[in-house]
Amino acid sequence: MTDRADSRTGSSRRHFLAAGASTVAAPAFARAPDAGLRDARAQAIDPRAPVPLTLDINGREQRVALDARTTLLDALREHLGLTGTKKGCDHGQCGACTVLVDGVRKNACLNLAASLDERGVVTIEGLGDEHKLHPLQAAFVEHDGFQCGYCTPGQICSAVGMLAELKSGLPSAVTADLKAPAVDMHEDEVRERMSGNICRCAAYPNIVAAILDAGKA
Repeated sequence: MTDRADSRTGSSRRHFLAAGASTVAAPAFARAPDAGLRDARAQAIDPRAPVPLTLDINGREQRVALDARTTLLDALREHLGLTGTKKGCDHGQCGACTVLVDGVRKNACLNLAASLDERGVVTIEGLGDEHKLHPLQAAFVEHDGFQCGYCTPGQICSAVGMLAELKSGLPSAVTADLKAPAVDMHEDEVRERMSGNICRCAAYPNIVAAILDAGKA
């Protein structure tokens, strides 16, 4: 078949087929985003892009920009220089990284810093210092409640939260009266509630004694 031009339009069969092919392909090209749009979308969902945060740490406002995956533990140690909070297992199993969030004890390794924007965080540095010890810090010194000391910051922060739980009447697995407005403090309650904080030096008797002493005071 020859490629003769149509007498009425002047177009050839070949031109007609080429035009039809380009029309069919056009929607696919129209849907493809340009390079700039692709880059913008990629940046918007990039989990490594820093997230601006305002953290309340020990009563001071700290403005940081962190990877959204950064834990509170790493934010404290690596970005804010608060190394009192220790990294032990990094899996929420040892309690060495325990801090207080709005007065409630938390494992810093299991909480993302981005989830704590504008919430009150207290670390061991915020409880007291060498010039004015927190009562629990003083009790740990008095009762020799540590050996290597690595778990001690988490032990003390956890004990502060634990005493608040007793005062509020929050029961534990060994609480006798679940309806009591406050829970009586005794050795079994302390051991049960502090069971999430591991001391590899096994200074548990002295730790319990220190907490009981501070709790009575």
